[in-house]
Amino acid sequence: MLELNFSQTLGNHCLTINETLPANGITAIFGVSGAGKTSLINAISGLTRPQKGRIVLNGRVLNDAEKGICLTPEKRRVGYVFQDARLFPHYKVRGNLRYGMAKSMVDQFDKLVTLLGIEPLLERLPGSLSGGEKQRVAIGRALLTAPELLLLDEPLASLDIPRKRELLPYLQRLTREINIPMLYVSHSLDEILHLADRVMVLGKRSGESLWRAGGSVGQ
Repeated sequence: MLELNFSQTLGNHCLTINETLPANGITAIFGVSGAGKTSLINAISGLTRPQKGRIVLNGRVLNDAEKGICLTPEKRRVGYVFQDARLFPHYKVRGNLRYGMAKSMVDQFDKLVTLLGIEPLLERLPGSLSGGEKQRVAIGRALLTAPELLLLDEPLASLDIPRKRELLPYLQRLTREINIPMLYVSHSLDEILHLADRVMVLGKRSGESLWRAGGSVGQ
């Protein structure tokens, strides 16, 4: 379970949220540009620090502004997939996947590689991969750290339409076979309809972002 009850001011914009999310499935984060979608997942990951409130994941306090608690990103057990893959260019795919891999995931390596369809890529360098292939490797690397939560910040945004169509089936397969809750930021209703179990809409009003929880997709 992810408990979010915090406020964060960045420039002239204030993000305020009070919501509890279940520890399963994909929750899509949807809203207009500048509403604070990326700010939300940056706060959860520890890349930014809210000025007020707290963030709790499965009973562990990640951030409590009043008590001065703010775990560093590497201690949060949260995976993060960015818009660009951010792979190490001098490591082959196998090396990128094994970087930061948790001991508990060693036996899951082959299964995850097969699930993402990246077995033929293991001995290649990132510079030789397509955008969709790079993102599959980035997702695999994040999952191999054994996160309790996976954050995806518009992972298809930088891809052209053919590459998006290439990657969507792998994301759909992950939702069925990997029991890790995900927060998926997207501007695309098509992606949300294909992937999300539930939607949270982030609106913008008078410089403040306010959350409205949605039901299951299709309701």
